[in-house]
Amino acid sequence: MKTHSRALPPGLLIVGAVCCTVFAWASAFVSIRSAGAAYSPGALALGRLLAASLVLVTILLVRRQGLPPRGAWRGILLSGFVWFGGYTVALNWGERLVDAGTASLLVNTGPILMALLAARLLGEALPPRLLTGMAVSFVGAVVVGLSMSSGGDGSTSVLGVVLCLLAAVAYATGVVAQKPALAFGTPLQITAYSCLAGTVACLPFAGKLVAEVPQAPLSATLNMVYLGVVPTALAFTTWTYALARMPAGKLGATTYAVPAIVVLLSWMLLGEVPAWLTLLGGLLCLAGVAVSRYRPRAQEGSGLRADGPAPGTAAARGR
Repeated sequence: MKTHSRALPPGLLIVGAVCCTVFAWASAFVSIRSAGAAYSPGALALGRLLAASLVLVTILLVRRQGLPPRGAWRGILLSGFVWFGGYTVALNWGERLVDAGTASLLVNTGPILMALLAARLLGEALPPRLLTGMAVSFVGAVVVGLSMSSGGDGSTSVLGVVLCLLAAVAYATGVVAQKPALAFGTPLQITAYSCLAGTVACLPFAGKLVAEVPQAPLSATLNMVYLGVVPTALAFTTWTYALARMPAGKLGATTYAVPAIVVLLSWMLLGEVPAWLTLLGGLLCLAGVAVSRYRPRAQEGSGLRADGPAPGTAAARGR
């Protein structure tokens, strides 16, 4: 009689972690759009990271996980400054100028750069179906970008698009920097100390945050706290858990589902009704995810392992 050492199979845990990340990050775009009406981009970024750091440090203390090894710090600092810090400020600023659905679609062009960087710097493979799926999703992002109506002379919309694309570059760079660090530290350690590094990078906005908190409505402040607890503390931890167990390019492709969810949430919660061309772009994004995640029937029995890192690689050692 066989005994099971784990309550849930590893493959199911990875799928759950990815789903948690995707839905949490989708909700973040809507919360940023809402809180951004009361908080400036830098102040919102700092408030979000402070809330996340408090949660993550508490969990670190409870689980008695100390400092990560020296080999992890390069990735932690780069990921913290560029992704947690730079990405957050750029996205907050961009969402003041474009709607949540458009912002999410522009940011989620990042997985294309992520896959290319991972192939160049981490030696990850680029399967044809992954490239095809990413191309389909990228077309979807372009369609939604073109469907965006620019107000006034259009300059603010152009700036918003540029800021969201900068956020996409920061996102891809942070993920690729974080991947090798997972060979040395746990997902919780890498997430927590990256978040702390990002918080330090955003400290110049402390004066703005202190000045804006008393004037902001309670709903905006609660949205800021939510951004720190769920899309940052929780979702970044589940992300790093999955990143330690599958290629960065492959994992990045799953986030193409985010824009479609954001369009739906912003429609329901913010009243931002998408145009038919926007919906078409969202469907293309989802179709691209389906293509990139497709596995031939012969590989179904191996589950996520078929897409996982080869033995002896940094990701494998991080398991």
